[in-house]
Amino acid sequence: MYGGYGFYGFYWDPTYYLVVIGAVICLMASFKVNRTFQKFNRVRSASGMTGAQAAERMLHMSGIYDVTVQHISGNLTDNYNPRNKTLNLSDSVYNSSSVAAIGVAAHECGHAIQHQQSYAPLTIRSAIVPVANLGSTLAWPLILIGLLFQSSTGSTLITAGIIAFSFAVLFQLVTLPVEFNASSRALHFLDDSGMLSQEELKGTKKVLKSAALTYVAGAAAAILQLLRLVVLFGGRDRD
Repeated sequence: MYGGYGFYGFYWDPTYYLVVIGAVICLMASFKVNRTFQKFNRVRSASGMTGAQAAERMLHMSGIYDVTVQHISGNLTDNYNPRNKTLNLSDSVYNSSSVAAIGVAAHECGHAIQHQQSYAPLTIRSAIVPVANLGSTLAWPLILIGLLFQSSTGSTLITAGIIAFSFAVLFQLVTLPVEFNASSRALHFLDDSGMLSQEELKGTKKVLKSAALTYVAGAAAAILQLLRLVVLFGGRDRD
């Protein structure tokens, strides 16, 4: 019923394999980043500098004095908020002097530097956040409502839903260069400043590389979900 689509999304169909593959990729990436971080979070840096201190130093050496470094709860919930210029470091980073914590703190500083320098991918990502959030919220409701109609109205709603979800996918794709660049800035700073030794940097690189994989996994999962929507509903106009 409903134009030959049945109640897709409510029972198993072959396209669910795309969702499963995406979920497995994300779980593997999450497992790896947590395991890598925990490993190098036990390696204390020779400087004894905490993540918060490293962040303050990197910001000031980069000429940034209007960003506040603050502590937030959680594990690896670290983030930079460009709206209020706060660099938020989690429990496992703020007071830790490990090479992992310093690397994560420096990575978030990389975002603050991107913001200061109006780094294009970050500007684009910030601009599409509202559309991406709205798209991910409205995508499935539009598609499911569209399935209730046999007319062109249903096809229009389904197409709108797929387009809406594509903005969420676009956000994931734009996030990749933003995150890679922030890690690159962090590693270059930690190397040039001598904050970490060459041996310590090896561990930090592994932490940031594993963290980057989580964004790659998220983008891959989003693309697979979009592909599923196209496979399921893309041919409705021809039915």
